[in-house]
Amino acid sequence: MARVRLPVLLALVALVTMTPFVVMVLVAFAPPGGKTLPGAFDLTRATWENFSAVLSGADIGRWAANSLVYSLVSVVLILLFSSMAGYAFAKKRFPGREVLFWSFLATLMVPFQATLIPYFVLVSRLGGVDTYWGLIVPTLANSQAVFLMRQFIAQLPDELFEAAKIDGASEWRIYTTVVIPLIIPVLATLGVFVFLWHWNDFLWPLVIGQSSEMRTLTVGLATLEGENVAVNQIMAGATITVLPCLLVFGLLQRYLTDSIATTGLKS
Repeated sequence: MARVRLPVLLALVALVTMTPFVVMVLVAFAPPGGKTLPGAFDLTRATWENFSAVLSGADIGRWAANSLVYSLVSVVLILLFSSMAGYAFAKKRFPGREVLFWSFLATLMVPFQATLIPYFVLVSRLGGVDTYWGLIVPTLANSQAVFLMRQFIAQLPDELFEAAKIDGASEWRIYTTVVIPLIIPVLATLGVFVFLWHWNDFLWPLVIGQSSEMRTLTVGLATLEGENVAVNQIMAGATITVLPCLLVFGLLQRYLTDSIATTGLKS
């Protein structure tokens, strides 16, 4: 019975999780102006008209480009900075290391909503409103990423770093030739999470991107609802936003599996 219960429970959880996405896709393919539910379940009437309407009527291309820039640049910079900081906190010895690390980690207890106004005031005074750098830079200090990198790098054998130092390798060479190749699985895992966080981010892009040209997909789709756009078209736009997430997950799924399989292994 125990062997049967777990698969059944997992199947029920998967069903509950997938239901909103299935309904979203069905409504996106439903005829324009028709009933969304239960009429959307009639697959014989499926049509692409909602997708063509939302792509031609809204600035989806511009919003998608903004989301891609926001997500991809943030992924690259966060992975770079967090891996360097994780290496320093895990393998280097310097005064105040533990105090600095736990102080940085304590920022996790501060909700982003509490720092939203100071962030906006600072960025606006620096001229970052309606700019890519104003959208990206405030999100780069990711304490969760640094913590994950530090915990993973701390498990790497110290003998590797000692051997590299004996061979005369510099700190930058050790980082690029020893650390980076060994943390590719966790980099891929963190990259997927960071991409999803930024791709689905709504509050900060809404505040900092005040013109239509700087809207991301999440903000742009929210504005469509206020413009009395048909729900079928909004669901079509939401379906389009899911595709890059599925693509990223599909490409990096192997590294996610490797990261889970190697978690907890030591020298």
